[in-house]
Amino acid sequence: MSLSLRISLLPCILLLAFGLAEVKAESSLYNPRDARSLTPEETSVFGPKASKFRYDSRMIRAAQIAQDRARPRSTSKCWRFVKQALLAAGVVDSYPKTVYAKQAAQELPKSYGFKKLRTMDPYKAPIGGVIVYGGRDAGHIEIRTAHGFVSDFTATRPYLKRPVIGIFVKPRV
Repeated sequence: MSLSLRISLLPCILLLAFGLAEVKAESSLYNPRDARSLTPEETSVFGPKASKFRYDSRMIRAAQIAQDRARPRSTSKCWRFVKQALLAAGVVDSYPKTVYAKQAAQELPKSYGFKKLRTMDPYKAPIGGVIVYGGRDAGHIEIRTAHGFVSDFTATRPYLKRPVIGIFVKPRV
């Protein structure tokens, strides 16, 4: 898989752009010493303004893991794939315990220091934003990417068959 395709899914921790820089998350694993600027190839995927920010290397890795593991079609295991990508990249320090994707809306902020953004529009979610959907069943969860959305499968459009519960990001501390 080409680097540019993998990088197209790079999540970021850019809360300064979203007015959440002062949010304190005691359980956040963000380490400013590990944050880095993007390479010229990565910047071309993120866009011209991306070079102004530093990105959490774990979230970049989580996006690569999610992209590498994603299937062409849904396997109905979206939350499992997102959990595994976040854990493998070190974004969370333990495997999330909730069973249903929609339960991530409570678990990510409570146990892992994620913050809910004001927007409910998946297209306005920052790259790396975790979008949680509700519904009568388990719900759905996906990570926003530069070119679409990824969970257990990749898509160019959000999963709007369900109501958005929230869009979550991991703040800088």
